[in-house]
Amino acid sequence: MSKYDGEQILVVPRSLFDELGDFQGLTTETERYIPALLKPSNNFFMDREIAEKDPGHKQIIPYSLFRHQGHYLHYVRGKSGGESRLHALGSLGIGGHINPVDERGDPLGHATYMAGVEREIEEELVLSSRVTQRIVALLNDDSNAVGQVHLGVVHLFELSNDEVSAREDALSDLQFQDAETLKGPLYDSLESWSRFCVDALDEF
Repeated sequence: MSKYDGEQILVVPRSLFDELGDFQGLTTETERYIPALLKPSNNFFMDREIAEKDPGHKQIIPYSLFRHQGHYLHYVRGKSGGESRLHALGSLGIGGHINPVDERGDPLGHATYMAGVEREIEEELVLSSRVTQRIVALLNDDSNAVGQVHLGVVHLFELSNDEVSAREDALSDLQFQDAETLKGPLYDSLESWSRFCVDALDEF
């Protein structure tokens, strides 16, 4: 039996990403990519077990950051998390895959994508406030096996207070950190996507 239990996840062909302009690291040129990535004719659901080993496709992963008064939510990935290759690494991002349960009639367009963003946040965090959110960047890291099959979409949520708690054991040591700490003592312990985000905080 597959460890993913037949999960279906949203992907785009790697060739589409290459046509739009592949990059390594982070780009803030969101309008160059988002409309094409979320165009229903350009994406589809694929069996996750296959997708995780197929660099010919990119899994679309929302990666949500949470900011309150210049401080960013940081946590450490616990062993109960779904991606074993990221265990014990620090992270700023909350997110996961877009699944068929998220379909909102588009069928695979913006509404479905945003439903997946909301679902992932609700599954992992308890928030008492959420003021605004916007897409600020995209992430790509072809230097490792995890990154080669994923494409991250960075959402920035501005919170009116710092009352946040975790719903899952996979998120430990949840606390807000300032940019100086993230760029200093915590930097080397961050997963690659979070390092890319920390490097670009001034652009968000």
